[in-house]
Amino acid sequence: MAEKPVTLADIRAARRRIRGGVILTPCPESIPLSEITGARIVCKLDNFQRTGSFKERGARNALLRLPRSIRARGVVAASAGNHALGLAYHGRLLGIPVTVVMPEFAPLIKIATCRRLGARVVLHGGDFAEARAEAERLVSSEGLAYIHGFDDPDIIAGQGTLGLEILEQVPDVDAILCPVGGGGLLAGVATAVKALRPRVRVIAVESVATGNLTAALKAGRPARVSRRATLADGLATLSVGERAFRQIRGRVDSVVRVEEKWISLAILRMLELEKTVVEGAAAVPLAAMMSGAVRGLRGKRVALVVCGGNIDPVVLGRVIEKGLVHDGRLTRFTVRISDRPGGLAELCRVIASCGASVNQVDHDRAFSGPDVTATHVVCTVETRDRNHASELRRALKKAGFHA
Repeated sequence: MAEKPVTLADIRAARRRIRGGVILTPCPESIPLSEITGARIVCKLDNFQRTGSFKERGARNALLRLPRSIRARGVVAASAGNHALGLAYHGRLLGIPVTVVMPEFAPLIKIATCRRLGARVVLHGGDFAEARAEAERLVSSEGLAYIHGFDDPDIIAGQGTLGLEILEQVPDVDAILCPVGGGGLLAGVATAVKALRPRVRVIAVESVATGNLTAALKAGRPARVSRRATLADGLATLSVGERAFRQIRGRVDSVVRVEEKWISLAILRMLELEKTVVEGAAAVPLAAMMSGAVRGLRGKRVALVVCGGNIDPVVLGRVIEKGLVHDGRLTRFTVRISDRPGGLAELCRVIASCGASVNQVDHDRAFSGPDVTATHVVCTVETRDRNHASELRRALKKAGFHA
């Protein structure tokens, strides 16, 4: 028997079910993002959910749909990310025991947070396949219910409530850009939007390092994609879900992919212009707009699905630095200076005269050649933009500083 597809009625029922337990997140207009993209941008800020992502919607809906007998025994999921956090949080609120199986390499912060939220955390295996196998064993041995992170009908229906909210909050929306990894969020949003406003464009956005939906559309079915390093780790499932893919097909107008450098820059722009911290997966819609991957939206009302804000602070620091380099606001050069008193002072004078600021200076005496009176210095300098960096290099050359 064919599985029943998720319908608009299912999504509306999910909304009634989770109301009061999940935040109605804001969807404000962004003037600065509109200025840099040429579209009229609004951001659906689901990073404002209690655990920092949209995953709470599906998690709460799935938990509330469980029969009482299963609620008493509890649920299990294999996840080291936002799905685990959403289940742990709402399981605690609803009094449903939650077990999360994580690979042994799972981030310590995710392990600690899930435990703090009341979940039993089981560390098992070197990858998600092994973690999933252990979760399935617990289903058999302990009678737990397995809740899939993106390919469960109740999860998809719960995620679809985000689409309903966008349509109500932005009645004149022309297009919605939604991240896609496993496909649960996109399946729910596309189902809701196309049922109510078929003329609204639904555009799926992937990283070039993931490409699950692109591979599935090419093959005509979900296809396994090799895992590659990406800032959008929330999209790095091995394939799109089978149920999710059936919901997505025919409901998504286009699929675009963005390079890692644009994801990095989009995270920086959200932080700088919107004062909002987002994870890589949540930045891909803005990355698509900034990179020019999406055409025909100039002047149109465009909603970006900002799906989560759970980014490692260490990674965020690195992303900010890389974004500054991309903007030309952080530049590095190596020049030869006199190693006698005043040599470094003269270099700093030229840098200051251009209005730049020294971030870091390192001397390289050992590899600067046979002249012991000279040395190489590696300078990292803060500048306004690429033109300012070029102006500084010209001034250095004019003053006699050469690489």
